[in-house]
Parts: sequence; structure tokens; C-alpha cells
Amino acid sequence: MASLSDLLAKEGFKKVTFNKTVTADHDSISLPIYICHNRKSVDIPKHKNTSSIVSSKGRLSRRSNEPAIDEVATKAVISILSGYAGKYIKDATFRDLLREKCCSCLVRTSNGLSDNGVFANMELGIESIEKLIDNPGTVKELKMKSLRNSIGFLTIVASLNSKESRNGTTCGTPNSYLSACAHFYLSVVYKLEKNDRICARHVLQVFVDSPQLARLHLLPDLWEHFFLPHLLHLKIWYNKQTENLSDVYSKDQDEEMKHSSKVYEDHMNKGTIKFALYYKEWLKTGGEPPANIPSVPLPSINSESASSVRRQTSSSFNNFLHRTIFGNPVEKQPSTECDYGPMEQKELEKDVCFDDFNTNLHCNVESRLNDLPCQILQTEVHVTSSRVSTSSSDLTRAISTISSSQILTECEIAIQIMTKAWLDDPLVEKTLSKPSVIEGLLEVLFASDNEEILELVISLLTEFVTRNESNGKIIINLDQQLIGFMNLMKNSSLFLKAASLLHLVKPEAKQMISAEWVPLVLRVLEFGDQTQTLFSVRCSPQVAAYYFLDQLLNGFDQDRNLENARQVISLGGLSLLLRRMASGDILEKTKAVSVIYCCVQADGRCRHNLADNMNPELILELLVYKKELDCNESALSLLFELICLHRFEQRTKLFDKLLKGWDCMNTMEIMLVSLQRATREKRPLVAATILQLDLTGDPLKSSVYREEAIEAIIEALDSQICNEDVEEQAAKALLILGGRYAYTGTPEAEKWILKEAGYDESLEGGSHGRYYVVERSKHMNDDDEIEHWQRKAAMALWMSGSEKLIRALGKCISNGIPCLARASLVTVSWMSKFVHTVGDGDILRSIALSSLVRKLIQSLNHDSTIEERVLASFSLLALSKSSGMYVLSLTKDSEVPEADS
Repeated sequence: MASLSDLLAKEGFKKVTFNKTVTADHDSISLPIYICHNRKSVDIPKHKNTSSIVSSKGRLSRRSNEPAIDEVATKAVISILSGYAGKYIKDATFRDLLREKCCSCLVRTSNGLSDNGVFANMELGIESIEKLIDNPGTVKELKMKSLRNSIGFLTIVASLNSKESRNGTTCGTPNSYLSACAHFYLSVVYKLEKNDRICARHVLQVFVDSPQLARLHLLPDLWEHFFLPHLLHLKIWYNKQTENLSDVYSKDQDEEMKHSSKVYEDHMNKGTIKFALYYKEWLKTGGEPPANIPSVPLPSINSESASSVRRQTSSSFNNFLHRTIFGNPVEKQPSTECDYGPMEQKELEKDVCFDDFNTNLHCNVESRLNDLPCQILQTEVHVTSSRVSTSSSDLTRAISTISSSQILTECEIAIQIMTKAWLDDPLVEKTLSKPSVIEGLLEVLFASDNEEILELVISLLTEFVTRNESNGKIIINLDQQLIGFMNLMKNSSLFLKAASLLHLVKPEAKQMISAEWVPLVLRVLEFGDQTQTLFSVRCSPQVAAYYFLDQLLNGFDQDRNLENARQVISLGGLSLLLRRMASGDILEKTKAVSVIYCCVQADGRCRHNLADNMNPELILELLVYKKELDCNESALSLLFELICLHRFEQRTKLFDKLLKGWDCMNTMEIMLVSLQRATREKRPLVAATILQLDLTGDPLKSSVYREEAIEAIIEALDSQICNEDVEEQAAKALLILGGRYAYTGTPEAEKWILKEAGYDESLEGGSHGRYYVVERSKHMNDDDEIEHWQRKAAMALWMSGSEKLIRALGKCISNGIPCLARASLVTVSWMSKFVHTVGDGDILRSIALSSLVRKLIQSLNHDSTIEERVLASFSLLALSKSSGMYVLSLTKDSEVPEADS
């Protein structure tokens, strides 16, 4: 965290210093330490109990002779809070990120309900603000009018957090979310008006309306800098609580952890609200802080007494499979009921010295099974010298018990006997892996809360399924909706082992219909680094997680697949997948890329976050590997999506990172090889990517990469040698080359050209379009850079594509499938806009161009849509300006249909 001097230096304040020391035993200062003092100079006495650093009222104290916090400190508060609104205005990346965060919160989940214009008001308010930010030269009167309109739109949304409606929802979106986002944008409006005090109050209101959303999602940095110092005692308490609970094993451990986490989050939220209201009142009154300082006491629950009791009894907790996995030697477990004799103990110690894995495994498990308390066995198990007998009669009795008994304790003992029999002689598989036994094992698995027994059942079932796939089908048929497995993965600390078993039985998507599967699977992916050893079978939970994700994102109908992918995004799955990509092997990278691609397909806005945070070298690495691993397909598909970025600056940064190459290999060489071995459907998109990377250089300089890419595109435009799937991909490639994309990644070259031509489809009435005069876009920086890039692309296509490309585009306009014909017409339109850059060369007097002109003239007939006629007219006009009378003579020779006015 920064000191006050650091924070205020950016805002132009001089360094603020106070020469008094601070103690923690009084209670008057309400600002974080770093606002009142340089943090390095704060003198905090050492306490035995770290939580006492902050007083029970949740604040630090000031000595009576210390100067009061004056106007300078008030300005500091205002500066820090309003600085985040200022960052939104100055930093385009931060602006895009905040908008993306707000949009992810404001998703309609109940489309059938009316929102009373709430979402429209929010969108209009945001758009109005962003237009003002992008056009700083707006006339003052227009600017003030626009600001007033924004305040009006956003105030309507912010009013949703009234007492009557704050707990309600609008189309499934919590009103608190809507109100919090609206108040942040209101803070930006007042920052634009240079009213920093009101701006700061609106920022504080964000934390009042939705503290959880604000501190964890919208403004986490601000919360950490500004609010967390007041609430550190809660964090210290929670860390201590977690440490106490993690030191012991208990069947209630997960529930206790969840309860502690919930209490902690509730106190953090309440504390955040209290201090946000406190500062808000302070800024309302002016110079002095309010008299009533917030009190945020520690939670009343304490785990120390309970954990100490559990710690005393934990020595008898026989987690023997855990010891087997890590190879720890078996220690003698003391028992008040029945101890080992000295000879038996020596034999056990001798047995576990064997190095052979299976022998070691057998000894570890056997020693635990022999340590059953005597009073539990009674007449159910024959006991000789405290050792479990595994005679055939005992095994037969155990199988009968697990198949028919309704008493859970009896079944658990039967499982222990069956496990010992299995480890003594794996040939008993046929005896044990009967449908009735498997059914009994599943019933215990879903009913017992004894983790030792659960671990044994999972291990036995894993062995059964590994040796015979039909056993997996039996398991699936007994739990067709996977409710038992879902509960096991949700509530048990054995969720990784349960996931590994479930993966082996290969469930299908239709059996994973619950919305809870996505968070459960992401949990497995995050914590599944270690291989799980289930007797002789070794399983990877992460492989299981990727299998489940594939089912969830590709196994349903399109709507449900997209819904699940959006849930992955909302739960922070992209960050997790990027971490897995960075640390995993080539197979995991491939699987992670496939999942990320599904997420981009579901919500194109996430590509901006990916472009900033993904290391492009990971994609290049996948492209280098052989196609048999299916690396190329997944990596190429994601790469095509990533380059379709809305902001040109972000696109340029991505290209720069890509062009650095991978492992001393040249990026363009990697892409050229990918083009050569790509499927026919992928070739046009690979070619479009190569062209974009190549155009970062000089368009006038000849390039073998450019020639190969253009040749691949021309080939894809030939309907005689390419099928419809290839033509669809060729259409997509042409639109990508247009260089203009919406925030969702949708190509917008056509929309831009239509506006350049003076046509707006939103004004279309009936079957006739309307024309209007379009003012030149004032997004000068980004728009000019995109236009400069388009000029370079047009030059490259005109000069390198030459007559072959022109002829191919002309054929597609008249004979291609609809999507390709439209994409070709759009491409010709924006290329024609920059045709003057190639001069009055041979290309403008070629037979191919004359053929293209005739195709464009044919597009003016009444069978074409109004947009197609506008595009054709725009192209003809641009070509006539550059080639003069040549194109005009062609139009005179052709029968030009009468156009609509």
C-alpha cells in the first residue's frame, strides 16, 4: 500500500507530515494510517495478541496533544477517492476494464420480465459519458447538457437502492449491483464537472450499496488502499481461525470453514459499509470528522477450544491412504481397547521396510485394518489376537452384509474386510465386483460420513472400473443424475478422489444438468495438482476436470453450452485457466486453450482481458507441436478470436508480443508452417492472421509471408475447388481483414463503410433506407490509427493480390454463397476507398477491374438489399475518382438500373 505522500504526489499535493507518534490504545483517528502519516514512520507498539493492534472499536487512536486532522487530510480523502474516477477518464484500459466489469454484473437472467427502462438508462448514461471522454473538445454548452442527461439517466438507476427496493432484482440482476455501478459512473460525471467532493461521495456510495461487489470485483484496489487498514483485525482473526481449523481433521471441518468464511465476509461487508458512510458524512459536513466513529468488533465465534479438543483426538484418526500416497512409515497407533503384542509389532515394522510399492501399500492398509477397536467388531467379525480374519467365511459374510444390510455400521465393517481381502489377493475381483456389491458400496459412499470408509469405497470402485469398464456403466446406472457424486464432491474433503472416480465412469453432459457442476469442476481444476493414488490406480484430478469442462461446454445444445461458459467466466475461471496454461504440460495447455476458446465464443468481451493477461508465447508453443496432439486447431481458433480487438492500441500491443516469437523461433515462420499444414477450412483464417502481422511492417516491401497468405485467400475464394465450409471461413477471414471490430469482437467494417457512405440502418423505414450526412468521427486517435492500418492493408491487397484477387472477389460477389458474396462486397468497398494510394497503375486498367466494375453495377439492381446497393455505389464512386474516365466509360457501356432515392 502506498503512503499518503505517494498517493497525493500524483494529485499535485505537497507532502503532509505529522510529527506525533500513534498508539493503538485510543480511539479518535478514523483515517487509514497512510493518510495521516508516512507508514514507515508509524510507531505501533508490539502486542502479544496481533489482533489488538486495532482496538475493539476498529480504529487507531490519537494522543490528546496531537494536531486534529485538518483540511489537508480532508483534501487527501477527496483526492484518493476521486482519483479513481479520474483514472477512468485518463486511462482507456482502465475504462474498458471497468465497463467490462459492470457489464458482467448487469446480465439479464430473466428475459421475460420488464426492466422499466433501467438497463436502457444505464447504457445511455455510460455511452454519454464515454462520448464526452473521447471528445474532449466538445462545446461547453453541449458538454453541460450531456452531463446533465447522464446524471438524469444514472440517478434513475441509482434510486433502485431505496429501502423499498434494495433487496429486489430487475430482470434477475440485484438492484444493489445496478445502483453501485450507477453511482460509480455518477462519480465520473462529477469528476468531469470538476466537483471532486461530490465525486468522492458517489465513490463511497458504491461501497455502501454493494460492499461485496465493490471490494472484490469493481474497485478492489481502492478498497485495499482505503478501507482494509480499518479492518485488518478482521483479516488477522480470519487467518488465525483458518489456521486453527486446517491443523486438524474433522468430518465437520468443511462446514466450520464455510461458517468462518461466511462470518468473515459478513463482517467485512458491514465494516466496509460503516466506514463508507462515515467518510461520506465527513465529506458532507466539511472539515471535521463526525463524532461517532464506526465500531467493527471481532466475530464472537472462536475455534480454539473446539480445535484443541479435536487435536487431542486426532491421533486416533486413521487416514491410512494418505500415508500410503506419501510413503510415510507406519507408526504404531495406541489404542485403549486392544494393543498389538510385541511380536506382532516387530513383524509389522519388518513388513513395512519392503521397498516394493505394492507390498508397502499392503502393509500400510493392513496395519490400519488390524487396528479396529474391539468393541465395534463384536460378533460381526472374527477376532484373533486383535487381527482381522480374512477367511472365506468372513469374506462371504461381508459380501452378504454389503449387499443386503440396512445398518450403516455393519456395512462399513464389511468394507474394511473386503478391502483387506482385495489387498491380500486381487484375484477376488470376480467375487467382489458384482452388481449387488457395487450397489451396496455406492449406498455407503453416499450415506457415510466416515472419511476412512469413503476413501476405501472410492479406491475399491476405482479398481473395479479400471479392470472392467462395464462396472462403470453399473455405477452410472445407479446414479444417473449424479446427485450422489455431486453431493460427495460438494461436501467431502475427498472431492479430488471422488472426481477421479467419476472421470473413470465417463459421465455425459445430459447427466450433469445442475448449475452447481461448473463451480465444483473449477474447484477440482484449481486444487487438483497432485496425482491421486487409489490402491494401484493413479489418477489426475485435473484431467478429470478438463473432461467435465468439455462435457459442460460442448455436450449440451448451444444455448446451454454458452450459459455454462459464461458461468466459467463469472466465477473467475479464465484467470485459473491462464495459470494452468502457464504451468501445465503441452496436453494441459491444449485443453485449457479449448476451454478458453469456448468462453470467448460465449462472451466476446472477455477477449480484452485475455489479450492483456495471456502470454502469446503459449499459443506459439502449441502451434509448433505436431497436429496429432490437436494443438494447432485449438491454438489457431483462439488466436483468430484474440486479434479481433476493439481498441487498436491493444491490438498493436498484442501483435508486438506475438512477433517476439517463441524459443528463438520466428513467429512468421511458425505461422507459415501452420498455414501449410492447416486444414482447408482453417487456411483462410491463418492467412488473414499472417497478413495482419505482416502489415505491422512496410506494405510496400515485398514479403513471402504476404504472398503466401494472399494466395491462400484467393484459393479459398474459388468455389470450384472449395466447399461451402471453406467459403464460410473465407468470408470470416475477409471481414477480419477489415480491421474494425465491436467490443464483443464482431467485425464492423461493413457498418463503418455504410456510415462513410451516409447510410444508417437504424434509420431504415419500411423497405427503403434513409440517407443522412455523417459527421466525421471524433475518435481521432484510435480511428485514425485504424484507418491508417486499413490504408496499408488496401495497398498490400491491391499490389500483391493484383488481378487474381480482384477477379476472385468479383466472382464471389456474383456467384458466391450469400455470406461470402456480402463479405467480398464489403472488402471491395473499403479497398476502393484507398485505391488512390496505389496510383494510376496497370491494375486500374486491367480486365479484372473492368469485370469487377460490371459485377458492382449488377449489384445495383432491385434484387439486392439496400445495404448491398449502397456498398456497390460507394465502391464505384471511389474507383471512378481514382481511375477517372475509364470506370465511367464502363458504366456507360453497361445498363445501370435506376437506384432508389
